[in-house]
Amino acid sequence: MSLRLLYVITPVSGYLKNYIKYKRVNLVTFARTPLVYFLIDRCISLIKIQNPVLWTIILERWFFFYFKMIRSYMYDHYHTRQKKYEQKYGIKYHSVSP
Repeated sequence: MSLRLLYVITPVSGYLKNYIKYKRVNLVTFARTPLVYFLIDRCISLIKIQNPVLWTIILERWFFFYFKMIRSYMYDHYHTRQKKYEQKYGIKYHSVSP
């Protein structure tokens, strides 16, 4: 059995999790993980690193971690969601003084 089978198992598991959790699926979200896997795997193969599957999975997680963190910062998700919860649930947030 090839370890590259993990490149199929991980996206399919994420696809199923999204369907179970949100009762909807997004093919773009599903397709982006194999695409990133492929690009990272090609780069790792070019520089001949040992255990390419392990490194591909680790680097893909890091990539999306930083991608989502930067996107959240750029779109100011914290304050957007804070306003949403204030309106929806009547929650009052107190600012913390340094």
